[in-house]
Amino acid sequence: MTLVFDEDKQKRRLDDLLHKEEEDLVQLLSGKYGVEYVNLQTINTNADALRLIEEATARAAQVAAYALIDKKVKVAARNPQDEKVKAVLETLKTKGYTTELHITSTQSLEKAWKTYKDLSFAYESKAGSLEISSEDIASIIDKAKNMPAVIDILKGTMAAKKSYRVSRILETMVAGALAVDASDIHLEPEETFIRLRYRLDGVLQELITFDAETYGLLLSRIKLISGMKLNIKKDSQDGRFSIKLAIGEIEVRVSILPGAYNESVVMRILNPKTISVPLEELGINPKLLTLLLKEMDRPDGMILTTGPTGSGKTTTLYAFLKKIHTPQVKIITIEDPIEYHLPGIVQTQVNDKGYTFLEGLRAAVRQDPDIIMVGEIRDNETADIAINSALTGHMVFSTLHTNDAAGTFPRLIDLGVNSKVITSALRVAMAQRLARRLCQFCKKEIVLAGDAQQAIETVVNDIEDKDLVPADRSKVWEPAGCDKCNMTGYKGRIGIYEAISTDEKIEDAIERNPSEREIWAAAKGQGLLTMRQDGVLKILKGVTSLSELERVIALTD
Repeated sequence: MTLVFDEDKQKRRLDDLLHKEEEDLVQLLSGKYGVEYVNLQTINTNADALRLIEEATARAAQVAAYALIDKKVKVAARNPQDEKVKAVLETLKTKGYTTELHITSTQSLEKAWKTYKDLSFAYESKAGSLEISSEDIASIIDKAKNMPAVIDILKGTMAAKKSYRVSRILETMVAGALAVDASDIHLEPEETFIRLRYRLDGVLQELITFDAETYGLLLSRIKLISGMKLNIKKDSQDGRFSIKLAIGEIEVRVSILPGAYNESVVMRILNPKTISVPLEELGINPKLLTLLLKEMDRPDGMILTTGPTGSGKTTTLYAFLKKIHTPQVKIITIEDPIEYHLPGIVQTQVNDKGYTFLEGLRAAVRQDPDIIMVGEIRDNETADIAINSALTGHMVFSTLHTNDAAGTFPRLIDLGVNSKVITSALRVAMAQRLARRLCQFCKKEIVLAGDAQQAIETVVNDIEDKDLVPADRSKVWEPAGCDKCNMTGYKGRIGIYEAISTDEKIEDAIERNPSEREIWAAAKGQGLLTMRQDGVLKILKGVTSLSELERVIALTD
């Protein structure tokens, strides 16, 4: 008879005995410490709970958070008396969690820790909120120094394990956009692939294309966290989610539109860093800035800024509020949405349940404000209340959709505002566009000639205040491209502004229900620049280029 010794089988039996001994010992210690025993090998570890403790910290302290209900988290520890365990529990308590401590074995902890490898950088704690740890997003931003780096990271994420890569793809897209200061993320389905583009400084840049199967999963994920309906595919939907970072909360507005091949997605990133710009750094020329500061010192009146979507109107309004905010005044805003949280200011956000700009403004005037900011005047009633507020002791800031500053007056008349009170309430009508700044590291100087020189000279000749015009008008600058500007030749944006102050000539013109051309004729002599003139001066100073200015405004009629 031949005896066969199965070494693997014996080893498994020995391991089982050792594991059983450890479990028995832990159960005995449970009674000694007065801490309930838990066997994590028979329980599914909750991913949201596990994320509450970073992996390195969990391994060092020999703990694992394994269950989470609301703000109550269950934590298993190998040694409940360890100071590291107590420090972990204290950290959770400072974050608002109630902890319930259990004792467990090393093998139970090992099983729970294995789940870390499948965790994404972020998770959905509730509909509309995407939480990303500051360490993870800082890591992505640190790597994503420029567009090529973001593209490499995205390609690597796309190639990852399918079972958990969808969340990582979304997080990497958002983190990459934050890293390069993109304002929008565009996902555009074609017949056989999906295109991903970022809007950088107002211009779309293509990053990568990827497959439709991945996009299907990604689309569901975006809908889920944005509070949209997953089963609606033939109607447009709007939603939003927020990203919670150490620097604050960043809101992302999501728009979904049905298309020929699939639904397209645009995510607008409302980054406080890009919105919070001091008034003096917006690019407003000194003469206009002096006028604005003088008008903002008054206790009443209205300042309107106009322009298309994406022209920086909200940023300008925020700069106004930050400039005049003091503890002695009460400021109320009605916004859609609140893009930047200003300390010491009451900010409210309109919604689709009846709280409109009109309702918000009606409520705001009952709150005894000194200053009111209305995100947008869209209808007759909102315009009327805003004008009346400006006439009754309030300073009002708002926006209007017109092409230029002169169009403000006919637009208010079209909205039904009495022309006799417009000039009593409205102090300054502004218009603005955003142009890309030339990269200061790689811009190239060129000599002006031909049609370009003639066009610039024509605009310069119309400038009333010749002190604003540089003596040397023979050269301008154009983009080149380097690593610091993602090879675009531009870095950041600057405002191109124009304004009309309401004086006697404007008042006389408004009584005749004027056209925009008649308003401009009445504004002659104020010495304020038009957008065309402001843009040309910025070309001559090397702030932007001729081609960029022509992209946002026409240089000739």
